[in-house]
Amino acid sequence: MRRCQYEYRLIATLVGRVGLSPVRCAGCGAEDTKVIDSRMTDEGSAIRRRRQCPDCGRRFTTFERVEEVPLTVRKTDGRRQSFDRAKIVGGVRSAVKGRPVSDEQIDALAEAVEEAVRLDGPDVTSVQVGYAVLERLRALDEVGYLRFASVYKGFDQASDFHRELELLEKAAAKS
Repeated sequence: MRRCQYEYRLIATLVGRVGLSPVRCAGCGAEDTKVIDSRMTDEGSAIRRRRQCPDCGRRFTTFERVEEVPLTVRKTDGRRQSFDRAKIVGGVRSAVKGRPVSDEQIDALAEAVEEAVRLDGPDVTSVQVGYAVLERLRALDEVGYLRFASVYKGFDQASDFHRELELLEKAAAKS
């Protein structure tokens, strides 16, 4: 079973689903309000609900918004940092410098990495993030992949490049 990508904190929602208090009428304070219209707003980032109180008849509006769970990265030395997509973009941009890779492709890669590691939960390791980048970079640009791998995996001999190149060729042969 896949974990949910986001934790939802619903503002002005139905009782019982997430344990929030009921939506009270803005006029008389009655707890039983009726939704008469729902619409997406803010380019889909919120739901606008028009409500009516059956007791006093007053109409009012509530909004439901998605709140992302902060993503934390555990470094190899034990420190914790907030996930920063800009670091991925910067690292990949350096690896593909001079290669035919657009900024849009780099941004899409970084977004895909963030989505992938979010599925592993709100607390991930830097190793998980690094391998997620390598996996996507391999499909995007092989030279960029080797450059990134050389820094990420700490290549210090030519044989390291040779071994990684063999792995890359085996993966390409399977495809």
